Amino acid sequence: MQLNLKRPLVFFDLETTGLQVGHDRIVEMCFLKINPDGTEETLNTRVRPADEQGNTIPIPKESTAIHGISDADVADKPSFKELAPRVIQFIGDADLAGYNSNKFDVPMLVEEFLRAGQPFDIKQHLRIDVQNIFHKMEQRTLRAAHRFYCGRDFDNAHSADADTYATYEVLKAQLDRYKDSDYEVKEGVVEKNPVRNDVEALSVFSTIGRNADLVGHIVYDANGQETFNFGKHKGRTLQAVFTEEPSYADWMTKSDFPLSTKAVVNEVYERVRNKKKQEKQFQPKREPRKEANGQLQEQLRLFNLTDK
Repeated sequence: MQLNLKRPLVFFDLETTGLQVGHDRIVEMCFLKINPDGTEETLNTRVRPADEQGNTIPIPKESTAIHGISDADVADKPSFKELAPRVIQFIGDADLAGYNSNKFDVPMLVEEFLRAGQPFDIKQHLRIDVQNIFHKMEQRTLRAAHRFYCGRDFDNAHSADADTYATYEVLKAQLDRYKDSDYEVKEGVVEKNPVRNDVEALSVFSTIGRNADLVGHIVYDANGQETFNFGKHKGRTLQAVFTEEPSYADWMTKSDFPLSTKAVVNEVYERVRNKKKQEKQFQPKREPRKEANGQLQEQLRLFNLTDK
């Protein structure tokens, strides 16, 4: 089945030094762009992991054991900062798709753009997470998903290009398999044909939860308020916590949280500060009592008379 696209859709996969978005770096990335006319473009490259000063970051042996990429493999490769403009140009106005991408690949990619000082507004791109569709409908892994939907195994799992193409094939097979299928949200509540050939519908269906940041440390509550999803303040709104404990916002901005999380923290904290300023500004000023002012004048007059 050919995808029904209004604008390009970019499937992508990242291999990294680890799984901590705020700490780890990309070592390999593959982007597969599917254009509305069905033509394909690819961008596939390895990346030298580097800090903000350009110094190489070693790849842990545990990570190399998973994706097979060592320090020697990326020693002569460009850093993400050097590649960022090329990636921005390749993505353009395309929407994004991946496997477990909403939870990991998208936050990691955005984090790298932020470190590189490259503006990238993720809100302008719809996101399809093929894993979430899979988990909602079948609950398996990518290899099992490919076997289940496509009827065959694929080689080179955990290489960016193989995983990217496998994800693309799985989504097309999902559209065929679940055509006209309904999804039971909960008992008595059925969503009609959620897995249909429409990027916006797929983006909505493959999104789990309402994250305020990209990694889910902060979520929206039923009232649309940014709320902690971890730690001692879990379940409380950021506004309430920062009003009572401003130092908590300072601690978060100085700790090893992803930059997308810190951006939400700074935005909410700024709202709290502005609210306090407005409340202080509109507090009525206390005028001196007229009687007291008159008594004071009389006392001064008498003092002057006595002094004379």
